[in-house]
Amino acid sequence: MALLDADARHPITLPDGTLYRDTVYLKNVIDHPRIKVGDFSYYTHSGKPEDTAAILAPYLGHSVRERLVIGKFVQIARGSYFITSSANHPMTGFTTYPFRIFKPETFGYKDLPVRDTVVEHDVWIGHNAAIMPGVRIGTGAIVAAASVVARDVPPYAVVGGNPASLIRMRYSDDIISELLSIAWWDWSLDKIEANLDALTLGDMEALRRA
Repeated sequence: MALLDADARHPITLPDGTLYRDTVYLKNVIDHPRIKVGDFSYYTHSGKPEDTAAILAPYLGHSVRERLVIGKFVQIARGSYFITSSANHPMTGFTTYPFRIFKPETFGYKDLPVRDTVVEHDVWIGHNAAIMPGVRIGTGAIVAAASVVARDVPPYAVVGGNPASLIRMRYSDDIISELLSIAWWDWSLDKIEANLDALTLGDMEALRRA
């Protein structure tokens, strides 16, 4: 039996055989035209699976211009969520009060700038983190619990705080460049499972030989 099942809604089975229903593979429970998710990316929450999109990105409507793009093997802890551009108030005038949303014909502030929010591959977003509009979180990054991510995060960085700032880089520039080139998240599942020791133990020489 394969370690991972890309088609599962609830990918975790506890040692006693109980299906753990709070964790979902996002791709298999979200049907939203402005959210794109890669395989094996999961989110833990206590709501119904069909409510996942609304819990993860509560302000992302079906007809908005921006998207939420999440790569493969992303891990999103309970309580974390995305504040997308649709939640912004106008900030160029003398008031931020959203007058236009109270009339259907002016709803939406279509003149406000928007950016897609992007989470690349193998990112770990810790408990109760908030991701602000238009942020890009690079592959392999770690976002500490309760962080507010208001600016882009480079690949394989560890960030934390409010606003989140760089704590450290996980690896040297040369290793990061090599990991991005190897791109193990694009391997077949069989190849990933055959090289789990290299991936989970940080054995770079074995990863190079894979």
